[in-house]
Amino acid sequence: MTAKEKQGFSLYFLFAFGMAWLLQVYASLLLLRDGNAGAYQLLLAVSMFCPLVSVLLVQKFWLHQPTGISWRPRLKGNGRYLLAAWFGPAVFTVLAAVLYFAVFPSRLDTSGSWLATAYGRQWTPEALKTELGVTTTSYLIQNGLLAVTLAPVINMFAALGEEAGWRGYMMPHLKEQLGLLNGRLLGGVIWGVWHWPLMLLVGYEYGTNYLGAPVLGLFVWCIVCFALNTLLDWLYEKTGCIWVPSIAHGAFNAVAALFVVLTNPADSYYNVLGPAPIGLIGMLPMLAAAVWLTLRRS
Repeated sequence: MTAKEKQGFSLYFLFAFGMAWLLQVYASLLLLRDGNAGAYQLLLAVSMFCPLVSVLLVQKFWLHQPTGISWRPRLKGNGRYLLAAWFGPAVFTVLAAVLYFAVFPSRLDTSGSWLATAYGRQWTPEALKTELGVTTTSYLIQNGLLAVTLAPVINMFAALGEEAGWRGYMMPHLKEQLGLLNGRLLGGVIWGVWHWPLMLLVGYEYGTNYLGAPVLGLFVWCIVCFALNTLLDWLYEKTGCIWVPSIAHGAFNAVAALFVVLTNPADSYYNVLGPAPIGLIGMLPMLAAAVWLTLRRS
């Protein structure tokens, strides 16, 4: 990299973090002060495009160069990687839940207490079943089917902004400068820290009252981001198409929280451990795959 290109790479992080953190903080304030969940969700969706916008600012206006991101869909020969992107997150989500409940079998709750809390205090599991026909099983089937059919494509468009910036632009540069293992480690930490304002202000991912809060959540999230960053980077390497990791990112966002329905709301204190694949225990299958994919090439 030339001196100007190194400056551009630094500017990329300044823009990607600066714009996103402003949006995240403002969105959190709207949620905390006004209870405006709609504006909060909208601003979060906008913030996901800050990495892509940052690439365009640096490459097009600062360096006057192509972005280097591979956009062209290439399905020929990439079918197995597309399948991995589409269904891999669901597999890791199932493994996470199985591992978590194997370690903590007493926390498995199929009574529907989580659903009753989600629907509101006026509902009981029995009322949900008799009046709305909603049970834990029906919830898992309906949301599970959606998470592995339509959701990966729908969520792909929101995830594209991050994937273009992190996997399409950041990771090739980090790996070139630091090597595969160090590049993926640092890339995961960077991606994790990018979410920290939301985690500290509104309890993004783990809530605000959990085991080891807030430090353990920040630490665990960076490990999760290393694992997920590695798997998404691997998909981009293998396919040369940024749409494939975007599908995987969208699929992960759709399915990761599915098995939380099998917990009791009173156990939310342990969300930082599982059963979602973003918990310290739940993430272990995904982390093992990420480490294996990296070390076998190092």
